[in-house]
Amino acid sequence: MPRLLYLFGLVNLVIGTAAFMNAGLLVPMAQSFGVSVGAVGQATTVYSLATALLAPAFLVATADLAPRLALAVALTLFAAGNAATAMAQDLGSLLAARVLMGCGSAATAMMAGLAVAIAPPERRAQALSIVFAGMSLSYVTGIPLATWMGLGWGWRLPVWGAVALTLLAALALWKALPAVRSGVTGPSLRGAVLLLRQRAVLSVFVLTLVYFIAIFSVFSYMGPVLKSLRPMEPGVLSGVISLFGVAGVVGTLGGGRAADRLGARRCLTLSLSGLSICMLVLPLTAGHLWAIVAVFMVWGVFGFSMMAPQQVRLAQLAGPDTPLALSLNNSMLYLGIALGAAVGGAALAHLEPRHLPWVGAPFALLALAWLQWSTRQR
Repeated sequence: MPRLLYLFGLVNLVIGTAAFMNAGLLVPMAQSFGVSVGAVGQATTVYSLATALLAPAFLVATADLAPRLALAVALTLFAAGNAATAMAQDLGSLLAARVLMGCGSAATAMMAGLAVAIAPPERRAQALSIVFAGMSLSYVTGIPLATWMGLGWGWRLPVWGAVALTLLAALALWKALPAVRSGVTGPSLRGAVLLLRQRAVLSVFVLTLVYFIAIFSVFSYMGPVLKSLRPMEPGVLSGVISLFGVAGVVGTLGGGRAADRLGARRCLTLSLSGLSICMLVLPLTAGHLWAIVAVFMVWGVFGFSMMAPQQVRLAQLAGPDTPLALSLNNSMLYLGIALGAAVGGAALAHLEPRHLPWVGAPFALLALAWLQWSTRQR
């Protein structure tokens, strides 16, 4: 596989860490701003909505730029959003900073489009799994490290670290990519309209949306969920999040290989079935650390194995409009994250955090039913 794919994966590691490190730092952030944990959790909602709405617009606006310049602009915006987050003094300024980060996160969709363009057609799923393995790795290294640093020395320190790493990522991509325009990052509004008229493409988007509502109704509050299941010291909490990330890497890479060999539909059926079972079982593990870890790791494998086969389905359906289809799918992903965080925050007003998986489970089952119905219709 081209070496550039591994660089894309490392850049996604930085983006994933910066975007979701707040999941482990909700309590100190809430104390810093004098608001509830549920209110700070809406930072994920705002970031995700901004990504869903602004990132596609950013892609269209930078369609005439060379990929390295467009990526440099996106990552600079992402770094600026992180810097504003680190300097935020109240909840309002925090949410505004997250909007800026969401616009810059268009870099992820750009890299996915480039990966599809440079990978052999028969290995697209594996190529995309390498690129998105960086997101999974953020749960192994970046987010646990940020949680440990933030709980020990203040939540702003790891955010400043994300600023520096984002700028380094922008510099690395600038040196690695050619100065000329390649033509793979030029989506248009007309192309979006044509894609949205295809029922099969829309069914893929709906599945992505519902799936991520299921995941992030829980994951947006992972720190409180884990502590509610069993009291944990900061080091133990970081360790559990890290193990979840290890499982996520296995799931991401395994999902790519499975999609190339078994087909996307079979791979997705297995992923959603396993995820549903884990969400139903997790609250029953309360008080038992090893049971919690085991279920979380199985959850990670199944949960992260879905993105590569979903994107392969889009590549098969969209043809030359694949980069645009992937960016729109990314919008559905982040819209699902936003809605999931909102659903989880609303549920916390009535439930203990450890019961949030039972809030997400119906959405996982709905996603499984939608997959079976929509593919049979075709």
